[in-house]
Amino acid sequence: MELTLGKLPPEVLQKYLIGMTGAPSLALLVPPSIGVDFGVIKHGNVRLVVSSDPVTGVKEKVGWYAVNVSANDVATSGNRPEFMQSIILLPEDATVATVARISGEMHRTAAALGITIVGGHTEVTPGLGRPIVITTAFAFGGAFVTAADAKDGDTVMLTKSAAVEGTAICGSNEHSLGRGADARMVRRARGFYRKLSIVEEAVAAFRTGKVHAMHDCTEGGVLGAVYEMSYASNLGFELFGAKVPIAKETAYVCSRLSLDPLRLISSGALLLAVEPGAEAEVSKAVRATGSRATVVGSFRKGERLLVGRDGKTEVVAEPPTDELWKLVDARGI
Repeated sequence: MELTLGKLPPEVLQKYLIGMTGAPSLALLVPPSIGVDFGVIKHGNVRLVVSSDPVTGVKEKVGWYAVNVSANDVATSGNRPEFMQSIILLPEDATVATVARISGEMHRTAAALGITIVGGHTEVTPGLGRPIVITTAFAFGGAFVTAADAKDGDTVMLTKSAAVEGTAICGSNEHSLGRGADARMVRRARGFYRKLSIVEEAVAAFRTGKVHAMHDCTEGGVLGAVYEMSYASNLGFELFGAKVPIAKETAYVCSRLSLDPLRLISSGALLLAVEPGAEAEVSKAVRATGSRATVVGSFRKGERLLVGRDGKTEVVAEPPTDELWKLVDARGI
């Protein structure tokens, strides 16, 4: 079986990775599972939430992205990330200026989020076309939720809009948009990287006590995140494409590049499984952080369905491949 770019298929993960966890431990409360992006370790009355993430498809602001992606995953537990480690792998043409740029971005981003970087490893690695940065974020807390805790009948809510990260990436690679691209719109799209953090809105939503599960919309976009949550929770879903907010900048770059915003990497957009009837309360809590939350569907038993903007219903039989890989493969983003 050949593997394609991006996340491994669920069947490969299940067979070759999920159960390969070394020595068993009663302290491990949340073991590796598909759709759940962090582990939880019990130590006395404290819960340690841990998550690792790589940044592989970005050339610009890789340090900013690297801090945010693993911090976001930890925050979907409802706990604020506090510490972080990093691995920085540099291509052979890297310079000291490259190191300074990445480390500076990571320092400023972590400081803004209240995260302390405690160590890691940096090296020049043969065979790389761009820097790859891997971060591991840590949080200490008590209560938590996971992406596997959605319940039958829960409302699906989405913060911000679809393809936040994908919009920033496409806007940062103006050459890929072709001649005649609207410079103002491209500049606005590029600025979407400032929306990448979901830490504040995740913590605020969790504190309402009405959120059963949360998931950061990373690779595979909004549709991929809904699929992963439903898979982890052993549920189906109904996602209404017409209800998913799509910013005009996102619509513009996706139109120029023939990309589907629902399947484009969406870090910065948080997916919530909300107790029915509590949508207004959760929306108010998220709004207080400067973000917004929109009802886009529901979790339920049965099939996984996407109702398109044209009203046609599609059965989502497998997790989508992220649209960004089309550009990485064809245009070298």
